[in-house]
Amino acid sequence: MTGAREAAGLSQAELARRLGVKVNTIRAWENDRSEPRANRLQMLAGMLGVSIMWLLNGEGDGLDGPVTHQELPGDLVQILSDMRALKVEQARLAETTSRLEKRLRLALSARTI
Repeated sequence: MTGAREAAGLSQAELARRLGVKVNTIRAWENDRSEPRANRLQMLAGMLGVSIMWLLNGEGDGLDGPVTHQELPGDLVQILSDMRALKVEQARLAETTSRLEKRLRLALSARTI
């Protein structure tokens, strides 16, 4: 995970901020002392531009993924860049939605007490 984070140009602090976790949590993940929950794993994969399977077991699209021997045309590079940005935004929106759902459940449960 460390290599993917560095390849994405993110510090531990920046990744922690974007994921909404503490820097110590990122350190624990990178040192295999703990693992992210499913919702964080999805966000993490999107932000780092790797597959969830690669994060879990090193297989699939990641830093050691398939090597292309031909240079991509500029328009394809832009499309891939736009898609990666959309994945990151989608992961961020999923996390925001999850937090709002939790707040709604708490608000509704407080009214029924």
